[in-house]
Parts: sequence; structure tokens; C-alpha cells
Amino acid sequence: MPSTHEIEVVLRNPSNKKDTLSYFIDVEDTDFNRRWLALLKNNLKNNAHLEKNYCWLGWADSARDADYLCIEINKAISQINKFNATGTWEEAGLKSYSIDDHFSPDLIMYSDKDYPVGRPSEDPTNLGLMLRHDPMNRLHRYFEDLQGETWNISAYYKLADYETKWAIRQLNDLCHEVESWVLSNRKKTQAPEWQRPSQITTFLNAPRQDLQEQDYELFLKTRYDREFGGVYLHWAQVGKTQFEVFRDEHGADIDEATCSAINSLKFYSGEFDVEWGRDVTENNHDWHRREQTEFREWLGRNGFDWNDPKLSLGHIKIGQINLKKSFGDADFFEIIKKLSNHLNIHQIKVGDITGTFDYVWSDDNYKQMQIDFLRPGYDWSKRNA
Repeated sequence: MPSTHEIEVVLRNPSNKKDTLSYFIDVEDTDFNRRWLALLKNNLKNNAHLEKNYCWLGWADSARDADYLCIEINKAISQINKFNATGTWEEAGLKSYSIDDHFSPDLIMYSDKDYPVGRPSEDPTNLGLMLRHDPMNRLHRYFEDLQGETWNISAYYKLADYETKWAIRQLNDLCHEVESWVLSNRKKTQAPEWQRPSQITTFLNAPRQDLQEQDYELFLKTRYDREFGGVYLHWAQVGKTQFEVFRDEHGADIDEATCSAINSLKFYSGEFDVEWGRDVTENNHDWHRREQTEFREWLGRNGFDWNDPKLSLGHIKIGQINLKKSFGDADFFEIIKKLSNHLNIHQIKVGDITGTFDYVWSDDNYKQMQIDFLRPGYDWSKRNA
């Protein structure tokens, strides 16, 4: 057996601080994993801010449901429009950027009152509770326009004030959170065993390193297979992957607009994602194998090489949760139920280093706390406007 490192994640019931639950991650001792662990430890030692308002995605019973998320999107849009009305962007030679969209549950997904909930492959009218892609694509495009790419920050973002910068960032986070919640909420009704809950463990201003040449080969090992309890490298940059574009456009060939949003991974950070949904592998699921075959064909038609590791087509697996040690003999549904009552990371422990995060996203001062943590980056962008 290869040697491993252990990470303990301590969860806490948001409404009962004495009610805690730990799970344990086994991380194989490899060159890349050692470099990744060093960055994670650095985040913990430096008391980096854990992003709790973008952490638990696809949990159908979460308080962050469709109604709540739409309210938050509209708040962000309102702040952006408020700043646009100051004329700051136009005075700098930029076009006015006012967003007319108003988001609601009926806009982001098909109503189960108007459409049956079922498999569209069996009946095309089975659209109930499915995501409406057009408004979500618009929302993500607003974010892309206003923030730009990690290596090419938009002039809109550079000139925005602190609160507007925060609002712009929320457009991206909320867009992905909505997509994940709608998927799991529908599966809860149609096929509960196929809910896709996950955990996105990110830190504000987390230091990043360039991926090394040999690191890209790791994408070829796992590809797009995901395992229950699998721990994967977080995608530490903005923009869409080829696979996201393929899915969002339903396999249609890319045009200039969609192509401009695509980028491959350049960086890694001490951040990680946890797959809390059931295994999805090409060996075990015909539908996943068919989708991957169609994706490979789509890549070829659009000038991409499936076997080019630099395209980062897949996920880098870092570790695996020790399910037996963490949850005993509990099955999938029992584990999800336990976790659903503890959707708040309290501590992360690696060896003798412990990071404690004694706050929750629903705290009255949480937004200002985030703005204060992000202020150095905001000031940097202002100086470089």
C-alpha cells in the first residue's frame, strides 16, 4: 500500500455548535499531492477565509434554495446597476453596463406545475424542475464581461468599488450554485439516488502555483469519472471548460462567442472539491460512456485533441474519504442525511496544523467580512486600472 497523509474535516451543525461530525481524507504521498498539501497547510496557518457561501453545492434540502439564490442574484445585479448609474465606467470610456434581468425560480427552471417531472428521453414534455440554460448562460456572460479572466481582468472590474467587485464575483458563484441545486432538487423527486451533492472547499485570496508540465498527465488518469467520497483538485480560475460548453450548448458546435469563454487550467491551489454523489464512471454507466463518446466526437469536430493533456480534460484526483472510518457501515442515504445536518466546516486538520472557521454564511456581518478579506485584491486591481 502506498503511504498516505490524512486530513480531518470537522463539520458543525450551524444551529447547534456542540453538534459536530468529522470525516477523514486519505491523500496518497505523491509529488503533486505534497505540493498541494503544502499550499493547503499554508492556507490553514495563515487563517485564510473559508468561502462558506460557496461551499455546499447540490444539497436539495439546503436553506440556500432556489428562492434564496434568486434573491441573492437580484441583490448583486442591483448593486452593479447602482454603480453603473454613477457614470464611473462611462467617464473612463467604457460602455454603460446595466443588467435588465430579474431572476426568479420560474425563470431558472421549468415549473413542475406546468410540466411533468420525468425523463425527457421518454417524453420531450418531461421538463418539470429542469434547469433553463438560457438565463443561466446570460448570468455567466454578465460575470465574464464584468470581471474578465484571471490573467486579463476587465476594466469594469478594476474601476468598480468594493461592494460592486463583491457583487460581480457573486454572479459567478451563484450561477454555479443554482445549476447544482436545480439538478439535485429535480433528482430528489425523479431519482433520489442520483442527487449530485458536492463540497467546494475554497479560500479567499488563496495563493496559486502554475501547474508543472508533468502535472497535466494526471488529468488523463481520471478524466471525467467521479467516485463517491472522491477528493479532487479545485478549478482555481474563472471561465468555462470544454465539457461545460459541450453540455450547456447541448453538443452544438462552438462559435466565436462560446469559444472566447473556454480556457484550460493553468494553476493549482491548496483547495479541493469533494464528490458526495454516487460513482459515475464509464465502466459502470452506459449513459456516462455514451456522453463521453459524444464529447470526444465534439472535441474532434471543434479542433481539440482528447489526448492532449494540456487541455486539462477531466479532474485531478487528490484523495479519497475513508468512508468506513468516517461513517462506519452507513449507506449513501444515511451519509447524506448525516451531512445535511452539518453543512458548515468548522475545522480542517492536517498533521499538527489546524484551521478553525468559527463563522457561517448566514451571519449578519458575513458579507462585510468577505469584502474585508478581499480588500487587498480589490486595491491591487484599483492600482492597476
